[in-house]
Amino acid sequence: MALFDVAGARAELHRLRPVLDEFVTVRADAAELAASVGAGGAATALGGLPELKAAHARLDELMTEISRSGAELKGLAPLLVDFPSERAGVPVLLCWLEGDPELAWYHRFDLGFAGRRPLP
Repeated sequence: MALFDVAGARAELHRLRPVLDEFVTVRADAAELAASVGAGGAATALGGLPELKAAHARLDELMTEISRSGAELKGLAPLLVDFPSERAGVPVLLCWLEGDPELAWYHRFDLGFAGRRPLP
């Protein structure tokens, strides 16, 4: 597992932002399509079952691209991305949550999201 320093994680998050933004859009489309298809198969302006399957395939591709970067996708709604790191020799995850303007949080591996703290 590759470790990120704060600057490296911020740079990688910046590189991933178009991927993350597309993920949020496709996730919303998939939710709308699923609701429509599940309500009797009626198509929406977005389409129907074929478009739902295409949206799911695209989400899989985007998740693969995120994981290939070394980042860890921890949540889909809201989108939660962690970057493995260390602080003072302690394993931590640098943590970005959908809606955060930048990478500004971390938490210890063993504490998870509940232990989230702002980066100094």
